[in-house]
Amino acid sequence: MEINLINQKPNHKATKARYYDMQELQDDLYARSKAGEIFGDLWSLIVSPNNLKLTYRTIKSNKGSHTPGTDGKTIEDIARLSDEDYLNLMISKLSWLQPKKVRRVEIPKPNGKKRPLGIPCIEDRLAQQAILQILEPIMEAKFSPYSYGFRPNKSAEHAINECYRLMQRSHCTYAIDFDIKSFFDEVNHRKLMRQLWTLGIRDTKLLQIIKQMLKAPIVLPSGQIEYPTKGTPQGGILSPLLANVVLNELDWWLSSQWKDFHRQLNKPPKPQYNKNGNRNLGSEYTAMRKTKLKEFYFVRYADDFKIFCKTRKEAVLLKHAITQWLSHRLKLQISPEKTKIVNLKKNYSEFLGFKLKLQPKSHKWVVNARMSDKTKANTRKQLSKQLKNIQKPKSGKVQALEIDLYNSMVMGIQNYYGIANNVTKDLAEIQRTTSIKFKNRFGKALKKEGQIDNIKLKERYGKSKQVRWINGKPVIPIGFYKSRNPMAQKAGACQYTPEGRGLLQKKIPKSGSDEVMHYLMTHPVRNASLEYNDNRISLYAGQHGKCGLTGQELVPGDIHCHHKLPRKLGGKDNYQNLILLTTPAHKLVHATNPDTISYLSSQLRLDGKQLKKLNKLRKTTKLEPIQLATVNETNQVGLIKDMNQLK
Repeated sequence: MEINLINQKPNHKATKARYYDMQELQDDLYARSKAGEIFGDLWSLIVSPNNLKLTYRTIKSNKGSHTPGTDGKTIEDIARLSDEDYLNLMISKLSWLQPKKVRRVEIPKPNGKKRPLGIPCIEDRLAQQAILQILEPIMEAKFSPYSYGFRPNKSAEHAINECYRLMQRSHCTYAIDFDIKSFFDEVNHRKLMRQLWTLGIRDTKLLQIIKQMLKAPIVLPSGQIEYPTKGTPQGGILSPLLANVVLNELDWWLSSQWKDFHRQLNKPPKPQYNKNGNRNLGSEYTAMRKTKLKEFYFVRYADDFKIFCKTRKEAVLLKHAITQWLSHRLKLQISPEKTKIVNLKKNYSEFLGFKLKLQPKSHKWVVNARMSDKTKANTRKQLSKQLKNIQKPKSGKVQALEIDLYNSMVMGIQNYYGIANNVTKDLAEIQRTTSIKFKNRFGKALKKEGQIDNIKLKERYGKSKQVRWINGKPVIPIGFYKSRNPMAQKAGACQYTPEGRGLLQKKIPKSGSDEVMHYLMTHPVRNASLEYNDNRISLYAGQHGKCGLTGQELVPGDIHCHHKLPRKLGGKDNYQNLILLTTPAHKLVHATNPDTISYLSSQLRLDGKQLKKLNKLRKTTKLEPIQLATVNETNQVGLIKDMNQLK
């Protein structure tokens, strides 16, 4: 399993769920699942209007939504539908799902091989997302805290932090690096259905739909059609969740062998608590160590997982037992060449692009974390390729944009690998080779002095003497970086509880009134496109509930959504072309009668900055600007009227 190491983005699912009143429903599903409830009717929740509208909002923000499937359609085709037509389409689609053929593409991997990706048609992607939004909170309540991949608000950084902790504080000196052979291609469909049933998903209609999705025909690059009998295709929206469902059984079996063994005893150890009120598991583990149990821990990220233990003898026994269990229970085989036992005091163990080892320091053993050798080589290759693009930009691109892309790649690499405590050595090595290549390719065009206009770049790299300039554009150095410690996930952090969200979300200004947001959601503009109505809600949040011209609070019945470039002139319903205005402000944008302009100006009393914005809106609608003198005159009339009223 490989993950995108560059430009990873934060999770914004909770914010999106608020727009369509889905947060409360998802919280309820999570709580009921945590309490062990069974779910017999989920289909009605999946096809509810709010869930389907949230589905569109989520998918349209995904770059992959613009990639066509075998039917040639993209999210743009869905965006043009009215709300009613879209809902009818999706309800019909989910009533008895017959998925269309999946388009297979092969994308190059950093190691030179190719990874097969399945691209479903856009309607099937929407159907999968609608199911995911209902299934995910139920499954999150069942998943182990020690799996970190493809889960909301968990990350590779959290997984690496856990590795640090086990190696240093739990004194685990051996690791078993497991590699499941072709995991995504080998998932047993019948077993997966049974696992979903065991986890409380008893809606037979939903289970049948998922089964149909897994068996969707695949169109290979050669044009041949394949009918899968096993596996879950990489590229499908539901695939990551289903992969975690499959391996969740492994997680809990591993936990039951040591970490959670005391829960199975008739007389578990009496719980003890420290001064902060947190449970002290140390005493419980001390008691367990007196038994014949093998002490070990595990960390899993998707299909990559590691076992940590204290002796080689234990590692050999564990490797054999886990290999047998995977084969017997999940019908999965490990790769003998890639699955190995590592003495962490002597050798590096690789995980998620890092390599980890223990080294002596001040009479104790501490973690030495670096970029893996393969990752380092691939990073050099990526940057060298982009360096060539800077020298000879691709068709349709300018050099400045290629430099921006290079800089974003550098920052992405630093952000991801910066949690390795000795990564500065690796970055310095990469810096030396890239510096030589830059010098060879650009010669005297590569300058040592210049300006950094971008504020973020200036804050981060302004003090570096390694910054270079090409035609006035700064090229940031990959070697200028100070490592940081990997952060652990906050205890209790969860997207599906109010308390857990409080630990995850930074305090941000409230984006308008919940009542007005609900009004916009429940009162779509009839016959308008799905995109238009969805963007009204986004705009309300983006404008913090205020008029985009006057700054007045927007209230139900006084909200107009204005096209900056009119539709008759080619304007579309995209977010950038829309702005929310009050009724008088919207009328003033379109007004041509001098008396109307005078009357509305006296009502609104625009200042110079607002007038400039108004005239910019009028210009795109091909209307004459309103002169400042006219506004001043009407403002004076309005002021005299106000003073007379006060008298």
